[in-house]
Amino acid sequence: MGLQNARDLDIHPAPYPIQQIAAAAEPSLKSPHAQAFYTECLKELTHLGLPFLLAGTYAVCAYTGISRSTKDLDIFCKAGDYPRILSHFKSLGYEIEIEDERWIAKVFQGKQFFDVIFASWNGTMPVNDDWFTNARQIEVFGTPVKIVGPTELIWSKAFIQLRHRYDGADVAHVILKQYDQIDWKRLLSYMEQYWEVLLMHLLNFRWIYPTERDHIPAWLMKELLERLKHQLEMPSPQMKVCRGRMFSRVDYDIDVKEWGFADVGGEGEWRDYD
Repeated sequence: MGLQNARDLDIHPAPYPIQQIAAAAEPSLKSPHAQAFYTECLKELTHLGLPFLLAGTYAVCAYTGISRSTKDLDIFCKAGDYPRILSHFKSLGYEIEIEDERWIAKVFQGKQFFDVIFASWNGTMPVNDDWFTNARQIEVFGTPVKIVGPTELIWSKAFIQLRHRYDGADVAHVILKQYDQIDWKRLLSYMEQYWEVLLMHLLNFRWIYPTERDHIPAWLMKELLERLKHQLEMPSPQMKVCRGRMFSRVDYDIDVKEWGFADVGGEGEWRDYD
């Protein structure tokens, strides 16, 4: 027997509420063969009946009106659902790969692929019910698809700060175009432990768009600056920790290996395929 359709299971008995929007822009595809692959995959994901969200470039384009090229789809789901998604596509003859069981897997058909993402690589943001409750819906290649909400989109990009990729501009553009759709209290709740990262992005926005500073609620800036004021009065921590590793493992590698800073979490080596 094949994989049972998730609509027949009790694990997702109730549909999530949805707000339909018109995408402000769409990405261009780097491969001429990508559209047929994406169209079929989105239809299969919808038929499977498990909750999933389209994120990444498609969400940024939809919310900001910026159009840029993309090489794949970013499909977000809950951690408990990603094996079901992989099993379904494997049963259809697609190749599958679990790149890192902490956060990402892939589905391939030749050179075409899409990512199945259920958390951030640094472990800060597991995909949960809130992501689906606050999603939006657009049409992609003829299929109605839920996309990650603007609040969660900012959350998903806040820590992408590597030497070769920095998503701060995406965060600024989403704030610029969707500030009135962002749940600022929920965003602060997501980033409670990482409030300084949120403050960095908000200061960045204020500097980039001085005429649009009122897009960020005054109460939020006051709260974060009050936290900073109290933190300045605190003694330095005893443990030397490099939280830069939450932005980039590579760029802050020397801090842990040579300079005596503790890492924020463990990591292993790539599997040996010999």
